[in-house]
Formats: sequence, C-alpha cells, structure tokens
Amino acid sequence: MALGVPTFAVRPSRSIGRYLLFDEIASGGMATVHFGRQSGAGGFARTVAIKRLHPNLAKDPEFVAMFLDEARLVARIRHPNVVPTIDVVATEGEVFVVMEYVHGESLARLRAAMLEAARVADPRIVAAIISGVLHGLHAAHEATSELGQPLNIVHRDVSPQNILVGMEGIARVIDFGVAKAMGRVQSTREGQIKGKLAYMPPEQLQGGHVTRQADIYAVAAVTWETLTGRRLFSGKDTGALVTAILGEPIPPPSEVSPHVADAFDRVVMRGLERDPALRYATAREMALDLERCAGIVSPSEVGTWVERWAGAALSKRAALIAAIEGSPLTSESMATADGPAGDVSIDVALEVVDGHPAGRSDPFHVTASAIIRRVVQSKRHIAVLASGAALALAGATALAMHNRAEKVVTTAPTTAQASDAGAGESPRQATTPSVDVEALPAATASPSGRPGPSGAAGAARPLGSPPPAGGKPRRADCTPPFVIDDRGHKHYKANCL
Repeated sequence: MALGVPTFAVRPSRSIGRYLLFDEIASGGMATVHFGRQSGAGGFARTVAIKRLHPNLAKDPEFVAMFLDEARLVARIRHPNVVPTIDVVATEGEVFVVMEYVHGESLARLRAAMLEAARVADPRIVAAIISGVLHGLHAAHEATSELGQPLNIVHRDVSPQNILVGMEGIARVIDFGVAKAMGRVQSTREGQIKGKLAYMPPEQLQGGHVTRQADIYAVAAVTWETLTGRRLFSGKDTGALVTAILGEPIPPPSEVSPHVADAFDRVVMRGLERDPALRYATAREMALDLERCAGIVSPSEVGTWVERWAGAALSKRAALIAAIEGSPLTSESMATADGPAGDVSIDVALEVVDGHPAGRSDPFHVTASAIIRRVVQSKRHIAVLASGAALALAGATALAMHNRAEKVVTTAPTTAQASDAGAGESPRQATTPSVDVEALPAATASPSGRPGPSGAAGAARPLGSPPPAGGKPRRADCTPPFVIDDRGHKHYKANCL
C-alpha cells in the first residue's frame, strides 16, 4: 500500500559565480547550508555544500569577519576527518563558503534515531567515530600559517551536531565558526559565551583561557552520552546546568550502561577531568588510547550503521542529488551563470510503497537510475526546443542580411507572433508524472527587433530566401525542420531543405 509520494523541488535559486545554489540541507545559528553545483572548464561539474550567512548577520561586520575566519582557518587544516573548504564567494552583500559535500548524517540525528528506538550504539562503533573526530581535531590544533607559525586553533563548539558521519564510515568535524586562533582578524565579543553549553568545560564557562584541552573535554562528554544514551548534565534552567557542569559528580559510563566495557571508563573519565592539566595533552593521545583499550571497527561497519539509522533520510537526499546532477536545467543555468535561475524547476517524486522506495525492498537505497532516465527524457525534449530556437535565430539573422541587401523594409515580428511560432508542445505534456518541467518562458523580442534567445520567431529559412507572404509561419511539418532520433542525432526533413 502506498504511504505517500514525497516530492523534491529541484530549483536552482540563484547563480553565485561558478556555482548554483539549491535547496537547504541544514540551518544553524549563523548560517544555512545548501546543496550546490560547481562548474568548470571542459564540462567539469560536481555537487558541493554551500554555507550561506543569515541575511541579518550579513549586515554585521563582526559576524562577517567571523564567517570568513572559519573559511580561512579550515583551509589550513588538511585531514580526512575535517570537512575541507573549497572556495569563498562574496557577492551582492552576501558571503558564501563552499565546502566539500559529504553524504552522511550528524551524530546528533543518528543518536536521536537510536533513542527513539530505545537502542544504544555498539561501543566499538562509538570508538571508531570518536577516534576519527579526535584525529581531525588534532590536525586542527596543529595547523600552521603559510609562514609555519602555529595558529592555535581551538574548535570550542565540539558537539554531536558538529560531527558528521559519512555513508563510507568516516567521521568528520564540521563548523569551526566559533574557533579562536592567534592572529584572527576579529575577536570574540567581550563576555559572550559561545558553543553549546552542555559540552563546555568548566574553564570555558568561567571565562578562563581556552586551549585544546577544551575540545578534548567536549569530545569526552559526547563519548559519554553516545555510549550511555543519556545526557551527561541536565538542569531545569541555565543556572542549574552550569552548576551541574562545575561540580556535579560524573559516574563512569559502565555504571550507567552495563554493556559498556570498563576499559572505556578510564579514557572517558580522564577526558572529563575538570582540571585541564589532568586531561590528555593532545587529542591524538586520547585517540590512540581509545583505540588500544577498546578496539575499533572498520569504516564499512560504521557505514552500515549509518545506513541503518539514517538510510531513509539519506535516500531522499540522494534522490534530490540525482535530480540536480541529471537535470539539463542545471547545465543550462551553469552555462549562463548570470543571475537567478529560479524560473525553471524539476519536481522529482519518489514513490514510497510500504515504507520503501518503489521497486526496491531495501529502504536504504535509492532508485536513482529511474529518476535519471526520466530526467534524460526531459533533456531530449528540451534539446529539441533549444535547437529550434537556435535555428530560428540564425534564420532571422540571414533574413535581416537579405533585406538590407535588397533594401526592403520589413516589420519585426511581435512578441505574440514569436510566442505562437516557437512555443511548440508544452514541456509538461512530454514528461512522465515523476518528473515535471515547468513551462519554459515565452519568447520575447530584443530591442533590435530580433527574437531573444528564450524563444523562436519562426522556423529557420534557407539563406537568401524571401520571407513567406503575409508573415505567415512555415508549414507545421517544418517546425522544426528536423527530427531527433533515440540516440539524440538530428536528421533534417527532405521537404524542408
């Protein structure tokens, strides 16, 4: 029994240099993250994630500086457990940071899915994820400037929301937006505490000096909660929560959850020491200790775990990406890349039967091939319209040259005539119910009187031939004067030559 047909609207909302901006993936306190599409020479293209500063913050120079700091700092961190920054684009009063897109889910959402099912994670999977996070943080802590000087980067906001676990089983640290480093171009507002309160070490809450040990404490708190399936600290209000963080006794994970081996207790409790000097000296030291005492699983096992608990959401996201990458509208928008691309869209409907994508019994895989086939069919139809428009433009140019040679004055076709001659079959009629291409804009006349590139003013005429009497369009069987076979090859009709 069909439970529903979720629809994904693939709408490139605007062009940003050589990038197209698509739907939102997630939103945070400073910015939203969107799907993006990058284009390059020779037909190069790839899907990226684009972080867009909230409009109200884009007007604040201090927040803009912080946003740019993130990009500058992360660009100096080179490690597979940190999501890399690709580019920074500033345009029309907005700032965008382009990052590598990772097909995965945050640890926060993975934990929430398990909590809803009253389950806790396998400790060895937790160890593998946390080990990767620690190695990534160590790379950030050790990052240097172009001159080789230590940047002293501290994330200061390590939390389940900022740990991304990919489908390939690799954990990555994201969002260094509140990082503090020597030589940054702006400073934190005086008295402003940043980050998520429940994972802040005592010294950060008390306004003391924040070092890499603050990140180690936060990772230990995340580890404790992921192993036990419970919150480490809680309180009815902010004051009660701060009091608990500063002085409430912390039980070892094995006392809360018997399935957790005693070996985890030593590592986690050392990371949670309230005195920074008693914690691990480096994140790498904690990672190696965790790996030795607990053991870790392979990335493929972590990937299987991610697929189990986030497969449905990631399947929908994969369907959206398949539509973006296969859409002819995406490539056309990239070719122009001169403004908003929201006039056209593709709606991809992924039918769900008994909780699974249609045609598959496994809910954690996407029938992307079917979506792409439908997109390709739409692409052929649009190619016919585009070719007809190009031929019409060439014919109009030849006609103008002919008229000048014969000194004949003619009247340029009106917008309505151009629309009637070039509209053709409605694109929506030529598509399947799963892929809807909104009606393309009607043709318009340019200031010179020649048809614009978005429509056709009539079919192309052979060079040197006079216009048809009364300005009537060519015969219907010659509009367009060619056919396109299943391979996409163009064949001109004999009676139209």
